[in-house]
Formats: sequence, C-alpha cells, structure tokens
Amino acid sequence: MASKTLHITNGNHLTDYLKELRYEGHFLTWQEMLCEGPTTERIATQEFYNLRKEFLQEYYEIEINEEELIEEIDILNHTEQFEDIVLWFEYDLFCHINLIAIINLLRQKDVALPLYLVCSGRVKGEKELKALAELKPEQLQQHYAGKIKLSTDDTDLMRSLWRIYCGKDHNLFKPYIVQNSSFPYLSNCLRAHLERFPDSETGLSTLETHTLQMIADQSIKSKRHLLGYILNFQGYYGFGDLQINRMIDVLEIFYEEQEGLLVLNEKGLAAINRERNFSEDIKSPLVFGGVKKLDFQFSKTENKLIKST
Repeated sequence: MASKTLHITNGNHLTDYLKELRYEGHFLTWQEMLCEGPTTERIATQEFYNLRKEFLQEYYEIEINEEELIEEIDILNHTEQFEDIVLWFEYDLFCHINLIAIINLLRQKDVALPLYLVCSGRVKGEKELKALAELKPEQLQQHYAGKIKLSTDDTDLMRSLWRIYCGKDHNLFKPYIVQNSSFPYLSNCLRAHLERFPDSETGLSTLETHTLQMIADQSIKSKRHLLGYILNFQGYYGFGDLQINRMIDVLEIFYEEQEGLLVLNEKGLAAINRERNFSEDIKSPLVFGGVKKLDFQFSKTENKLIKST
C-alpha cells in the first residue's frame, strides 16, 4: 500500500535525495526565502504573492512563476488523502522562518493532520552542523525514525512567532529565546535574527562584522573565495549564494584588492575596531517581515533592538 504521508521539504535538493532513497509519500517542496523581504500574516494570498514577487524581482532580479507556485501549494487544499504530514527543515534561520510560515499556512487552511518535524543540525561524531541533504542515508533514516510529533502548543507557538515577524516590534521575540519548545534550534535562530539588525555602535550586523573579520584574519583571494568561507562559517544563518554575494557587494566600501588579496581599507579597520557607526554608509533597503532593517539597531549592552535615530 502506498504511503499516505505528505512530506514538506525545504528545497529541491532534499526532495530529490528523499526520492532517490525511496521515501514513500507525496512531496511538496517549499521554495521561498521568507527570512528576507516583506510578509503578511495571511500566507498564499494575492497580497502575499504580490509583495513577494515585487521584492524578489527588485532585490535579486528573480522572477516568480506565480501559477506554478499556486499549483504546488494547492495540495494543501486536498489533505484529506493523507494521514500525516512530515516537515523536513534544518537548524538555521533561513529554514526556521520558512518553517514558521508553513505551520501557519497549515493552520490557516485548517489542516488538522498529525504533524511531525525532522530537523537536522548536530550529528553524533560530527564537528559541524549538518544540513539534511548532507546526511548519510543511515543518518537521515535515524532522524526520520526520531521525528518530533508537534503538539497544539507547538503550533500555537509558531502562530505567535509569525505574528511577531510580520509585525513592527521584533523585541517581542526575546522571551521566546529562553523558552523551551519542540524546536531544538529555535532559540539560536531567534537570537541570530535580532543580530541581523545593525549594531548600535558600528552600524554593521553580526554577520557583516564577521565577514570583515574574515578578510582581516584570512588570506582571501577573491569575492568567490570569501563566499566559500562565509557559506561554511556563517553559523545559524543558513544563507545561500544569492544572499551572501549581495552582502559581499554591499561591504565593498570596507575592502579593496591588493596584490591578489582582499584587504580592509581605512573604513574596514575602523569598523572591526568599533571606532564609529557606519549606518549612513550602508543604506540597505532590506525588510525582515514587517520591519525595515534600518529602522532599528541592536544594542549589545541592552540586549535588544532600539529605534534608529
């Protein structure tokens, strides 16, 4: 008998891997990157699609095939054919914002099937955090066998987090950083999210500062070389090539190429030494859900977001 499980995965790479390993069931691949750009509380509406299309086109020159996207998500209107849903998402911020949205979309559509989470990250015997598609078949099977059944409290939590993300006050995430939940990496991701806002002293986010420090400490030969470093050492962000390449370009004012190496210029050295605030130099139009990145700065001393002046 064919499996009556709906697998919702975090991307085509993982979907193809699961099919190659003959995991039975139907697959829905979630293709969005909701950790950047504007969002609305109601997902998969015309307003939602319009906002996302405009953002992805303007910021990354990505064209969305809305018809194809709607057709893919339509399976959530016919979940009576399934017995359960398994969510395959990873330890990072990129995946967690999408995961929060998916669970809210299921609630929005009144899907009441048992819901399970397969979440990769720390793996016994491995030093680095692992993505699902990086796991060996036996490791992936162990994760699947140990999948977490989500409760009503868990989906209520995701509902609260999505409302905050779509709202104007992301300091409301702070209590959830220390709250226990069925999501083992949620605290790390929420903390990483708050540190995406400009630092109140330097005007650079934690990852931007980390990138400049890499240029200072390593023998980085090119932007492509730098991309590889950040992809491997970005911690809980989980950003892809598109996002990191754009950040590298934005940071060009802080470094230059000399004798085949990237080196920090005067501004770059001042930034990593925390000598002044560079907010005016980096005019990023990024929006995180319902908040403009430049409207707030993260204060390390107060451990919260403060309004930009």
